Amino acid sequence: MDRSPSPLGLIPIHQKWRSFVHRHEVPRKILHTSIAPITLALYLSGIQPSQIHPILLSLLIPIFATDLLRHRSHRFNRFYISCLGALMRESEVDGYNGVVWYLLGAWISLRWFPKDVGVVSVLLLSWCDTAASTFGRLWGRYTPKVRTGKSLAGSLAAMIVGVGTAAMFWGVVAPIWGSPNGFDGGEHAFAFQGTFSLPANVRNMLGWTSEQATISGGLALGIMSVWAGFVASAAEAVDLFSWDDNLTIPVLCGVGLWGFLKTFA
Repeated sequence: MDRSPSPLGLIPIHQKWRSFVHRHEVPRKILHTSIAPITLALYLSGIQPSQIHPILLSLLIPIFATDLLRHRSHRFNRFYISCLGALMRESEVDGYNGVVWYLLGAWISLRWFPKDVGVVSVLLLSWCDTAASTFGRLWGRYTPKVRTGKSLAGSLAAMIVGVGTAAMFWGVVAPIWGSPNGFDGGEHAFAFQGTFSLPANVRNMLGWTSEQATISGGLALGIMSVWAGFVASAAEAVDLFSWDDNLTIPVLCGVGLWGFLKTFA
């Protein structure tokens, strides 16, 4: 089905505001992008992922149960759509609401990845996916297709926003507000500690010392940011078993970031 929110006109609010909602998905994008500021606000308040992921799970269970219920009752489904249709695509009328996958993706990221990787994965989902959708709709017709429904314009937008997001979090937010206030120590320590080093077997093969094979400071932050942008762009563009990208983007970003850090940090 067309990834536009209402290609068939099944959702009432999309019929009323068809042209505007069809092109821009404004209510959905507002909800999508609002998750990042909320995530940053929670981080800056000192609340840890271990305090957040149980709440996400407690929200996920009843929301998922409600989705199951609406698929078994046509009347309830129409009522559900009349209330939440502005935030839905038509593919979700007979499928699962994207909020289910969003909560599941955020829960996995904050539950199973290191603190900084989990937080950045949620930020990348919130901002990079929105950027890719927005710029893909605006300019995607002028650039090559990455795959069906995904354009180079959208992928480049996701990468640029991903680079900026990672640089902002690891280069500004965490070192100025997080670490000095003790938010990121002990069991909540970051996976990225500001340095990268080649693996020992590679160092030995090249004949380099540990100092020669290590980088830190702005160069390390730059590499981490570019990698985060690349991972975000790739996660947004890939089709993984046709799973919803609200699930695949944060999980793939988490895997890509953590794998990179486990190898070089």
